[in-house]
Amino acid sequence: MRKSSKRRVIIIGAAGRDFHNFNVFFRNNSHYEVVAFTAAQISGIENRVYPSKLAGKGYPKGIPIFPQARLAELIKKFCVSDVIFAYSDVTHEEVMHLASIALSCKASFTILGPGDTAIKSNKLVIAVTATRTGAGKSQTTRRIAEILRDAGKRVVIIRHPMPYGILKDEICERFAKISDLEKFKCTIEEREEYEPLITERFVVYAGVDYGKILHEAEKEADIIINDGGNNDFYFLEPNLNICVTDPFRAGHELLYHPGETNFRMANVILINKVNTAPRESVKIILQNAKAVNPKALVVKVGSEIFAENPGRIKGKRVIAIEDGPSVTHGGLPFGVASIIAKKQKAILANPEKHSVGSIKETFKKFPHLHNILPAMGYGKKQLEELEKTINNTPADFVLSGTPIDLSRILKVNKPIIHVSYSLKEMQKPSLEQILKKFNII
Repeated sequence: MRKSSKRRVIIIGAAGRDFHNFNVFFRNNSHYEVVAFTAAQISGIENRVYPSKLAGKGYPKGIPIFPQARLAELIKKFCVSDVIFAYSDVTHEEVMHLASIALSCKASFTILGPGDTAIKSNKLVIAVTATRTGAGKSQTTRRIAEILRDAGKRVVIIRHPMPYGILKDEICERFAKISDLEKFKCTIEEREEYEPLITERFVVYAGVDYGKILHEAEKEADIIINDGGNNDFYFLEPNLNICVTDPFRAGHELLYHPGETNFRMANVILINKVNTAPRESVKIILQNAKAVNPKALVVKVGSEIFAENPGRIKGKRVIAIEDGPSVTHGGLPFGVASIIAKKQKAILANPEKHSVGSIKETFKKFPHLHNILPAMGYGKKQLEELEKTINNTPADFVLSGTPIDLSRILKVNKPIIHVSYSLKEMQKPSLEQILKKFNII
């Protein structure tokens, strides 16, 4: 039994939910002392310090961030009472393995829920969540934002955090023009989320402190879309909660955390990609929705894919670059670039053979990746390694399935063909009708 008046806490995360949970639940909580964070999933985000500027007066030296691999050691070193799990897109089995490490070290293991972590806004909020990374949240957010704007509403998107740089410089970030991506030194993953919205003239907020972020966003919004990254559950209490599911990973809606939470909480379940997915997979999601969330409105939608003059790649050798998170920890074996390549009977190059540095390590870590290249770019060095991998790989074209313009940040020796995708509404009720039904417009 520990004699300390405060319970000593480690928060295990991935530079997102972990910091949010600290800010809203632990920062000014006299019953707890957070002694450390651990980092997983994203390369290069450990061995930093959560700064005192964010941590508050109780933490004059800030809070250290360690690799998650040291969890058992850290529990014992810091005499930890509670391990708080705070990241997303992991199997239920993996969550319980981490719980077992904590319990075996005599610490308690906790997952804070929406009741303790969601912030209430004075504006209408739509939450867009998912069951897995890569299900189609981003295109859903874009479509909803377009409908709201057409209805005369001022809409602001608050995006799930991706603070992978200097934390004290990322407290509250506002993105309204392409130059803002350079201003905040955005990674490829951040650009993939922000750039398509900026191009369509929407304002996006992100960062570390979502209390401050919400306060700023409310000044210029009638309606806020809380776009949840990595299939995390919402940070803002929603008036409408939409969960996007992926039939290419049918059944995962009951196997992953916190995707199952989103699936069970949703007011509306969108089954995406039904224009390309097997019917039996769609049927599995319909059955699971009926079993665990029978009150939800279930709607089928498609994902429409576009490419610039795709006939140019017919019979050619191409490097298929795909959205990084979707094909790495999201587990997808292919993305939109691969689909276009297959339709045009192009030959997929094998970038793994020519990969260097951290890109080579990514292939080792995710052995399901075959003949595709994840768009990894969590820092200047990794961007250089991605560029070198592309330039090393023999091919006629780069087929870019990431939603950003890679030519803005990479110098490659092959022509780039950009692939884009958008939500395709295929049945009633439409998204506009859904927004009316829930009194959003």
